[in-house]
Formats: sequence, C-alpha cells, structure tokens
Amino acid sequence: MPPSKLKAALLASLMLAGSASQTHAADPAPMSPAVPGGISERQALVRANRLLAKMTLEEKVGQISQRFDIASLFPTGTPTPPGMPPLTPLDEPVRKGELGALLFVHDPEVANKYQHLAVELTRLHIPLLLGYDVVFGMRTMFPVPIANAASFDPAGVVANQTVAAREARALGIHWTFAPMIDIARDPRWGRIVEGAGEDPYLGAAMARAQVQGFQGPYIGAPGHIIAGPKHFVGYGAATGGRDYDPAYISDAELHNVYLPPFKAAIDAGAGNIMSAYMDLNDVPASANKTMLTDILRGELGFKGWVVTDASAVHNLVKQGFATNKADAAARSLMAGVDMEMSMAPNAFATLIASVRAGKVPMKRIDEAVRRVLVAKVRMGLFENPYVDVAAAKTVLDDPANLAAAQAAAERSLVLLKNNGAVLPLTPGAQKRVAVIGPLADAAGDTTLSLAFPQDAAKAVTVARGIRERLDGIATVETTPGVQIARLYPSPITMMLGTVKRWSADQANSELQKAVDLANQSDVVVMVLGEKLDMSSEQASRSDLTLPGDQRKLLDAVLAAGKPVVLVLMNGRPLDLTGVHDKVPAILEAWVPGSRGGTAVARALFGDTNPGGKLPMTWPRSVGQIPTYYAHNLSHSPEGQNTRYWDAPATPLYPFGFGLSYTSFTIAPPVLDKPELAPGGKITVSTSVTNTGQRAGDEVVQLYIHQRAGRASRPVRLLQGFQRANLAPGETRTISFTLDEANIRYWNATERGWVIDPGTFDLWLGNSSGADKHTTFVVGGAPRPAR
Repeated sequence: MPPSKLKAALLASLMLAGSASQTHAADPAPMSPAVPGGISERQALVRANRLLAKMTLEEKVGQISQRFDIASLFPTGTPTPPGMPPLTPLDEPVRKGELGALLFVHDPEVANKYQHLAVELTRLHIPLLLGYDVVFGMRTMFPVPIANAASFDPAGVVANQTVAAREARALGIHWTFAPMIDIARDPRWGRIVEGAGEDPYLGAAMARAQVQGFQGPYIGAPGHIIAGPKHFVGYGAATGGRDYDPAYISDAELHNVYLPPFKAAIDAGAGNIMSAYMDLNDVPASANKTMLTDILRGELGFKGWVVTDASAVHNLVKQGFATNKADAAARSLMAGVDMEMSMAPNAFATLIASVRAGKVPMKRIDEAVRRVLVAKVRMGLFENPYVDVAAAKTVLDDPANLAAAQAAAERSLVLLKNNGAVLPLTPGAQKRVAVIGPLADAAGDTTLSLAFPQDAAKAVTVARGIRERLDGIATVETTPGVQIARLYPSPITMMLGTVKRWSADQANSELQKAVDLANQSDVVVMVLGEKLDMSSEQASRSDLTLPGDQRKLLDAVLAAGKPVVLVLMNGRPLDLTGVHDKVPAILEAWVPGSRGGTAVARALFGDTNPGGKLPMTWPRSVGQIPTYYAHNLSHSPEGQNTRYWDAPATPLYPFGFGLSYTSFTIAPPVLDKPELAPGGKITVSTSVTNTGQRAGDEVVQLYIHQRAGRASRPVRLLQGFQRANLAPGETRTISFTLDEANIRYWNATERGWVIDPGTFDLWLGNSSGADKHTTFVVGGAPRPAR
C-alpha cells in the first residue's frame, strides 16, 4: 500500500479541526503508542469527539457493531459445520462501514486485509478493533485459568498473560474477551475451568494480575492488548450449575462475593467489560440497567465500553424479554451496552430506525460510539492499523514463550495425596514405566488453540514428558485403556470433527492391553480425568465421577499389583469415590498447556516440587454441592461437619490445600498493634520454615472472622496470601497489612458498605483450615465504609 495514500487516510480521520458541532480543545498531534504512558484518555476523548461530529447515524451504528468472522477459524473451502452461520468472509459489511469490530481474526494477512477495507475504502477511514478469546494463551498455551489460580502466584499470572498478549498483538489482535472472572461455587458448571474458583479475594487478585498482563502499564502499550473481563455479572451462579440457566443472587452476595473481581479488574484499568447471557434475578444481564449502569459505572467507576457476549441481544427475544430484535437492541443499548457482538447480522442495525423514530436518543448512540473510538485512539490504531506479517512469526516462534508455559504449569500443580512419600519417583529406579489412561498421550486434551489447532499435536503429553525425562534410563510405554466421550458433543467437537467411537470388541481389547502393560511394568502412572471439551462452555455435568470406564480401568490396573500413582487432568474438582482410597499418590495437573507433560514429568521424578493450592473446596460427592469454606456459622456450628446423616459434610480437600515433598512450619501471627483504628492499618508478621530435605514452595494464607456485628459473617475469609520458595532449613519472615478494606462488607439492611467495631479472629496457615490464631479489635463506632 502506498505510504502517501495511508497517510492521507489517517490525516482525514484524525485532523478534523473546525468541524465539530461543539467547542473542543485543540486536537493534539498524533502520538505514537510507544510514547511512555501512551495516549491519555483526555487526548483520546478530544480526538474521538472530533471524529464523532463528522459521522452519520449509519456510521455510528456500524462502530458499535461487532461480528464473528467464522471463516477465520477454518481453512478456505471448508463446508459450513452444522449449526453455524455461513463461512463467508465479512469483506462487504466492513467495506460498507457496517462493522466497527470483528472477532476470531487471527491471521495477520487477513487482519491487514480487513484493516485495508476499513481504513482505505470507508468514508472516515476508521480502523477496526479485532478481538479474540485469548483466555489461556494464543499460540503458546498456558495452564487453564483455574490452574493459574492454583498457583497462588499473581506475578506469575501477569507474566503468562504478557506472553499471550504479545503473541496476540503480533497477529493483529487488539482486544481479548478475558479474563473470565466469574466466581463459581458449583463445580458442575463447565466454565469453572476459565475462572479462579470460589473465593472473591483470590479471584480479585487473579483478575488484577490478568488485566495487568494483557494491557501492560497502559492501554496501547506495545505488545499488549485491551482486557475484557467477563461475564458481568453472576454467570458463575447458574442454577444447578447448568450453563446459561438463570442466576438468583442476593444484593449482599452480589457485592461481597461476585463483584470484587470486577472491581479489581476495573481498578487495574480494564478497558472493556463483557456482559453475560443469562437472566440475573429474572432480568437478562445484557439488558440490566441496574447492573450495567448503576453498579458497573456508578459504583465500580468503569469508564470503558461494554460489549455483549455472543448474540446476547438477539437472545433477549428468545429469553422472553424483548418482543423483537429492534426492541432488544434498544433496551440493551439503553441499559448500558455499548457494542453488540453477534454471529448473525447485528440487531443493532435496527437502531438506525429507532433513532429516527424517536425511540432511542442520539445522545446515547454518541456515548457508546465515543467509548469505542476512544479505545481505538488509545490503541494507536489510527497511526498504525496494520500488523507486520514477517515479525509475527518471530514473536510466535520465540522459545521463551514455551519456557514460560512450562514454568506456569509447574507452579500450578497441586499434590493432593502422597501416602508413604511414594512421590517423587527416583529416575531409573524402575526400568519399565507404564503411562496408562485416556489422557496419558492425548495431545488435544493437554491443550488446544482454536487459532492453531495443528499445534495440538505438538503439545507435550504426560507420556511424552515422562519418555523424554527417562530417555536412556528406562523404557516408557503408553496406552489409553479406555475411551471417554460426552453424551452430547461439544461445540469444539462439532467444529473440529467427531472421533470414531470404539466397538465393544475394541474396548475390551484396549482394556486388556492396558492390563498387560501394567503387568509388564515396574511402576504405573495413571492419567485420568476429563477430556478438554468436558469442562468448558456448554460443558456442565450432573455427575462428577470420572467419565466413562476410567474407574474400571483403574481397578483392573491396580489388580496387577504394581505400584500406581495417579495424575489427574481436569478442569474442575471431581468425585474421587472409589479412587482416592485406592491409590497412594495423586497429583492434580489440571489442563496444563503446551508443555504440561514436561511439567508433570519433572514433578513426578523430583526435579521440581509441587507447590500449588486448591482454589476450590473439593467435595466428596456431587451431593455436597455447593460447598465452600466461607459459609456462615449458623445457629448450630458444632454440627457443621455432620449435616448429612449418610456421609461426612466435610470436603475431601479444603480450599487452599496442597501438599509438598518437603515440610514447613508456620509461626503464630504477631501483630504490630492490637487495634485497627479508623483509617489505620495493622501489620501481621510470621515466619515460615522449610523443615524438610528438599527445596519447596509454601503458600502462607491469612484468614479473618468478624465475631459479631450488624450481619452474620462467614466463618473465615481469605484476606492475604504469599507464596515463598524456601531451601531446606531456610526461614523467611512474611508480613501482611490489614486495613479497613479487609474488614468492610456490604450490609443488606444498611444497603451499603459498612464497618463494624469489635473483635476479629485471625488465622495463619497453609489452607482454609489454618490453625495459627490470634485476635485483633476494630476500633471506633459502627460506620459506613467507602
């Protein structure tokens, strides 16, 4: 493209001096996104207003319309998969200015093609925003978000998402529909895999870290993309754990549990928020003015733009809320949505007629468009809408990316059981090692990138990781033993093609093959759990036991009498009935990413020491759900653990739990003062000592409990954690600071945030069962909190 032509187009869109309908400050000279601090919000607003004043109503509505470019997910010539819109590129609507954003474009040449159409062939030369689900990686795939949460390592999560952002930006992507920060306390819900689990404090820490990793120090930072936290709000509270079903959440629970991660993300500077699909207290989240305007903007102070989840505006008709798509578009916009994401032609196109009929004010259209334009200006898209195709390959092939993915996987591993110190195994002590299970050598279930499906075959499986670790010192063989699949196929399966199911004879043969391999081996590593598509969107479960015949496989292998250790790969806590008591060691690997198998092998053979902790309370069975540590005392706290007459009410593993190959002691807490005065702070100090023979990580966790006040409060609330790596015999001092932010809560009677004076319990330890106890007093009178 001739530079002179591009320069003319950019100047036409940027330098609109004297044409605005209102008086504005002089438009600053175009700034490079590389300038420290980038383009400020004020500068972007001035430029956006100048451009907005020149736009027609049709152009404005185009800017707040986003479409799926489904064709980008498939090779050219692919037949349209069942249930999906036609695989037709969106050249024509882009050329006509009918779209301001696309999603799923991930080929830099395709990105440049679309930007050429938008920048050079539309009247005002406005570039597109290109978005993508960069949730746990782009090409280099990191552990899934629930695994990242298990690391209890926000700094590591910042590093992970920095790599993901760099890869995405190299491909021409400007914006991610992530992080998913829905608190979830029901592991039947499939999308629990995409979040940080049950706790708002941990969830807030992970939300903050991901926004910082994606966006960098400011919106428009080189190598970074805009973060779009989702799904606002309450999506993780779906009734029965059934994806898309309504959520019913009290105001107190909303503010104390579900909103804190969004508050943290917004305070970290998130540029976008995605609204949810489902009904929240009978009002669809994507047309809920109380949530999208009063709370999101009024209470949380969000200043960016709101996009719906896919086709959520169209869905308002299906949900029995809107009469038709024009009604849906108007009500969604007026509730606080700024951009519609859609698979079908956008319902927002009807806003043109609605404005002209006086049903939607132009002022609200302008407000939404302005927010989108500000984002485009701050990202530097007017200066440089194109991507360097040659440079993209260099970024994607950087070996440091895979090294980061391996480090992340290692830090996310959680050792759930290790009776008799069975782990770590000694390399070479067993000359024949069997790796058995449907996930043992399943590259496509170790990780998957929809943008780079061909890379799944390159993922390091557990079997491959062990084979590489023991190369030259042991024989490693693998077999699946059983085949597992969903009753109802997942969207991923339908997109990528179905897998041929085994016949009954083949199933029997494969099971026998696994038994024979176990008999011939010195040790067996079982790799069981869920396929990747069993924990995701549209992946809710009614039963949390190991899918298919995996327990049958385990029993058959155990009958061989050889030492067995279990590696779990899954995206949620599972019912380990008939499993937990039969194996001496269990290592939770989650869905570990591109180098997951290497990370697992290094942990199994003692090169690294697992140090992750559970971000979820792990139930014994599905009958305990929902179960979470931060419950209230009730009038009968002494019977809390015997609520069921047929089974213990205690979880199999508590929140924050995780073992190590070494041992630690945590000293009792020491406070620098006994009272938290109004506006004051307390410093809590302890020491943690590695009392074992191996280096390892311990996560020191701080919990508090308010004994009395204007509401019953949870028995414990996490209010601090630090992960420390310690050499054998090493002692380290750990300090936490508590202030009024740690003790305030939203009170349903007072209808606001409050602080109650009185006595608080404080515990330190390595799980929600922490036992190092002291107390402190909150001084002053009962008061509102900010």
